[in-house]
Amino acid sequence: MSLVNAERTVRCAMIGDVVGQIGIETLETYLPEIIKEHNINFVTVNGENAAEGFGMTEKDFNRIIAAGADVVTSGNHVWEKRDFWTILETERNILRPANYPSGSATLQNVSGVGVASVYKNGTSWVVINLQGREMMTPIQCPFQCFDRLIKILTGRATDIHPLLSDESSFPYAFPIILIDLHAESSREKEAFAYYADGRASLIAGTHTHVQTADERILPKGSAYITDLGMTGNSDSVIGMDPKICLERSRKMVMYHMETASDKKIGKVQGIIAEIDADTGNAVSIKRISHGL
Repeated sequence: MSLVNAERTVRCAMIGDVVGQIGIETLETYLPEIIKEHNINFVTVNGENAAEGFGMTEKDFNRIIAAGADVVTSGNHVWEKRDFWTILETERNILRPANYPSGSATLQNVSGVGVASVYKNGTSWVVINLQGREMMTPIQCPFQCFDRLIKILTGRATDIHPLLSDESSFPYAFPIILIDLHAESSREKEAFAYYADGRASLIAGTHTHVQTADERILPKGSAYITDLGMTGNSDSVIGMDPKICLERSRKMVMYHMETASDKKIGKVQGIIAEIDADTGNAVSIKRISHGL
């Protein structure tokens, strides 16, 4: 689908799961080019696999932000590095899925928040991070969590996490809402997209690391893709060493997975969407795959 130039549209990029140091280096190489070439106004990057495939460190997070990300999303692996939990508690542009139990680590609930609000160059952006439940941990319902968040964002609820409770956090209208749905099931992702259609500008799936070819505009105006793909070594099995993955599958023994090592074949995958800044409706969505 070709991108449309219109007076009141803005462009965003959503980038698929960054896998390992190769993924970070690839992001640092190509994301600035993508932003410049396509005149991107806003960027999200899923970083939950940045620490050699499992979790994220503070250094990884800072490098992803420095490469051009406005908000970093995550998923089920974000809890792998215990030292990173304090970053989840204190930083507002790193998200964990919103449908984990809310609260702080001191209250025996999980760290961080699942929503970020950014006012950038005259446009208000909201990013919501959710996680699916089919073939994954049976956490709170992403559909019900989305309904609750929409009520909060439209001012019809007041039970906001302390990180988001001060007036300066939500001073604007929110016509542009981006959703990273981190989920295994394609059916669950598509079903959720139709559920959120017309209430979010863009719904993008992550987690499988395989870019799908089903990008489209849904009937009520939301853009959608089942999976953004990944940012990492393209000569791999979902970013990991093919030999180890083969042995795991062939022998059904859970050998420790390691990222694929060749640094010459990295790719950045994701989408670019154009969104009407007045209505929040998507105008177009286009897959990208930059690199060798």
